Amino acid sequence: MFTFALPKGSLLKDSISLLKSVGLDFSAFLDPSSRQLQIADPTGSAKALLVRAQDVPVYVEYGQAQVGIVGEDVLREKLPKVACLVDLGFGKCRMSVAVSEASRFTSALELPPHCRVASKSVRCAREYFQSLDLPVEIIPLYGSVELGPITGMAEAIVDLVSTGRTLKENGLVEIEVLFESTARLIAHPLSYRLYSDEFNTLIDKVRFAIASPAIAK
Repeated sequence: MFTFALPKGSLLKDSISLLKSVGLDFSAFLDPSSRQLQIADPTGSAKALLVRAQDVPVYVEYGQAQVGIVGEDVLREKLPKVACLVDLGFGKCRMSVAVSEASRFTSALELPPHCRVASKSVRCAREYFQSLDLPVEIIPLYGSVELGPITGMAEAIVDLVSTGRTLKENGLVEIEVLFESTARLIAHPLSYRLYSDEFNTLIDKVRFAIASPAIAK
């Protein structure tokens, strides 16, 4: 019986919809009155854990879940030892550099050396600016990163952007895109090798579901 690690937040609804289309029903997690963190599929064929998105690859890497759904941005940030099985196509967003609309900067290379950049994604931000050979100070923030430029604590931010509405409402503008991100189906590597037939069946069902017009995003 597989245990799935499912992410709280923006990916949850689409994750549950996808799994329901392959015969696994974890929709109890969508009940706003529920406080359950672990449930079983009504058929008894699988279980699911409801965890923070950043923790999904941790549960999978350490084997408490054999399968997980998580954004590629989290995988790039954490570099977990997991098998990436399928690009699920939903949860589309991008990791971007943004600055105040009032600033003079129109590209990342125009930022001054040793300026401050606020980000939740410290590894991704650091590696990006290293690739530009531009020394910056990365300030870890895990709340409203947009406040960095607003308060003057940072000249720029590196953050996930979906519609861009939050940036616009806070007077910020994108100047670079580091990479695009979508949800991924991941697996515990040893479990994937030991139960390859079961995993291949699951992968085939998932690929069929996301190719369906009723499911595809």
